Amino acid sequence: MRKLILALLLIACTLNIAAENYPYRSDYLWVTVPNHADWLYECGENATIEVQFYKYGIPRDGQISWKLSNDMLQTDKQGTATLKNGRCNINIGSRKIPGFRDLNLAVNIDGTTYVHHIKVGFSVNKITPYTKEPSDFVSFWDAQKKSLKQTLSYTRERAEEYCTDKILCDLIKLKVDNKHSVYAYLTYPRNMKQGNHPICICPPGAGIKTIKEPLRHKYYAENGFLRLEMEIHGIDPRTPEKTFREIQSAFQTDGNNYLDNGLDNRDNYYMRHVYLALIRATDFMTSLPEWDGKNVAFQGGSQGGALAMVAAGIDNRVTQCVANHPALSDMAGYAEEGRTGGYPHFKKAKGMLTPEKIKVMAYYDVVNFARHITCPTYMTWGYNDNTCPPTTSYAVYNVLKCEKEALITPVNEHWTSDATEYGHMKWIQRHLK
Repeated sequence: MRKLILALLLIACTLNIAAENYPYRSDYLWVTVPNHADWLYECGENATIEVQFYKYGIPRDGQISWKLSNDMLQTDKQGTATLKNGRCNINIGSRKIPGFRDLNLAVNIDGTTYVHHIKVGFSVNKITPYTKEPSDFVSFWDAQKKSLKQTLSYTRERAEEYCTDKILCDLIKLKVDNKHSVYAYLTYPRNMKQGNHPICICPPGAGIKTIKEPLRHKYYAENGFLRLEMEIHGIDPRTPEKTFREIQSAFQTDGNNYLDNGLDNRDNYYMRHVYLALIRATDFMTSLPEWDGKNVAFQGGSQGGALAMVAAGIDNRVTQCVANHPALSDMAGYAEEGRTGGYPHFKKAKGMLTPEKIKVMAYYDVVNFARHITCPTYMTWGYNDNTCPPTTSYAVYNVLKCEKEALITPVNEHWTSDATEYGHMKWIQRHLK
C-alpha cells in the first residue's frame, strides 16, 4: 500500500509540473499580438500591436506608457494607451530601411509596475551588415592556422562524476599554442566502436565561468556522438565557484573585459587564441580512433554560436554548423548613425569604436567568417533578444551562401528551449554524411 501511495504522489507531482502555465508561476501575463502573424512587415507598412494584460488570469484596466525605438537604439517616440477589459491597440508605424522596431511597455497595477517589450521586423531579408571583409582576411587566417603546425598535446582523465550507465566522460586539457590551453569535457558512448561516431564540438557562451552541466546535452553521446564541451580561458572547470566569481570581478568589468582586450592590434586581440583553439579542438577530436572520419559538427549559442560559425568559416573539416543567436556579429554596426550593432555592444564602452579598433574587429567578426561557410548551416534566433539582437542575426544569415535553414522563434529573448536545443541534434543527425 505504501509503495502504491508513493507512486500516486509521484504521478501527481509529475502531472502538476506538466500542467504549469507560461510564464512559469507568474501572477501576471502580457500578451502582445502583431497584426502580421509572423511579426514581419515590408518597409512602409504600418504595424499594429494588440496588447493584453492579465493579473491572476483576470483582464486588468490601466494606463500603459509606451516607448518606441529602432533595435537597441534610443527612444524616438513615446505615448500612452488605455487598457479596457485588459486590451488596447498601439500603432507603431513603420521603417524606411530594413530592420526592427522595439515597443517597450509599462503599466502600474495595484502599486506594482510591470514591463514588457516586443520587436517586429521590416524587410528583414534585405538587412545587410555594416562590416566589410578586409582584402587580406583569408590570408591572415591561413597564416594563423599555419602557426599551429606542431604536435598535438593534451591530457585526458576520467571525470567519474559525469559518467552514467550509458556514457563516459573525460576531462581534457588541450594545449593551443606555447602560451594558451583550454579545458573541455568529452562525453561518448560506453559501447563506442572504432571509426563509427560523428563529432560535435560545443564552444561556450560569453563569460569567465566553469563548464556548466556537462550532462545537460548527454543525449548527444547517448545517440552515438563524441561530444566536446569547451571553455576558452584555460581555467580548470573544477575550480571553486567563489574563485570564478573573483576572476570575473577582476577581468570582466567595463573597460577590462576579455572581449575588449587587445583590439588595437589584430595579432594581439584576446580572441585570436580562442579562434585557434577551435582548430585545435578539431585536431584533437579528429585524432580519436572512434571518429567516423567524415562528420565534424559545431554547435553553440550566443558567443558559442559565434564560435561555431567561426569554426565553420575557418576550417573546411567542419561538415555541419548549428548556431543560435550568434554574438560577435556586425560588432562595429553602431559606428554608423541609426544602425544596430552586435554583442558585446562596443558603443557602451568609451574609445572602442575608433577607426583602428573597427579595422581589427573586421578580422574577428562573425559576418566575415559566415561569408566563407560552405557546410550546411542551421541558425535559430528570437526577435525580442536584447543581448544578440535580431538585426545582427539577419545580417549574418543573409550573407550565408551555403545550404542554410532557420528556425525563427519571435517571442524568444536571449534563450532557447530544451526542445529547440534537442532539435539541434536532430538537425545534425539528418545532415550526417
